[in-house]
Amino acid sequence: MPRTGRIVLPDYPHHIVQRGHNRQVVFASEADYRRYLGHLQELSATHAVRVHAYCLMTNHVHLLLTPGDADGALARLMKALAGRTTRYRNKLEGRTGTLWESRYKSSPIQSDRYLLACVRYVELNPVRAGMVAEAAEYPWSTYRQRMGFDADAWFHPDPWYLGLGDSEPARRSAYERFLRESVPAGEWALIRESLQRGQLTGNQQFVDEVARIAGRRVEFRRPGRPSLSRDPEGRSGK
Repeated sequence: MPRTGRIVLPDYPHHIVQRGHNRQVVFASEADYRRYLGHLQELSATHAVRVHAYCLMTNHVHLLLTPGDADGALARLMKALAGRTTRYRNKLEGRTGTLWESRYKSSPIQSDRYLLACVRYVELNPVRAGMVAEAAEYPWSTYRQRMGFDADAWFHPDPWYLGLGDSEPARRSAYERFLRESVPAGEWALIRESLQRGQLTGNQQFVDEVARIAGRRVEFRRPGRPSLSRDPEGRSGK
């Protein structure tokens, strides 16, 4: 079966996940995490791609990125990131071959509360995995930058996060409350399935908007899947 063409929308946020080849470990030491983040910071500036959130796990990464107008900027960033980390690990271990899966997964996100929900999904990933009890305990996500624990913050807060308050302390307090809320039923499944299938993370209005921009419709439906037309705030929590 041919692969579905990836939809990339300039100036729209995208949720991206890239996994190690055969789910192998890609970050074996603290130096590996730091090197990847250094490359991400450098290359995102080079390719004019804004980094809204990230979480580096042992064998995969989650990124929330907004590419600018340059055609192919997102793909070039991801290719350069994968290439640098692969060459480093191959040289370090005296090996050849790939480190990452050949094709990263990507889902354009509606720029409203869906985006904030994706930020929460990314930054709570280590908590969901049982690696830590609190997001603040995990050093390899944007959470510590966002909350002011790391002084050298270089990520780009998204507009929906910035709208949480009139000052940074107010925004941090509101975001912390959002993180601790009960996640609406179906929200994580919607985000996960949209990403895995390369579909859109948003409501029906967003599906229609992207159809006008891209010239084709990008959506899927199946029994039991939460309806994209329902706003996350309107769903009952678990």
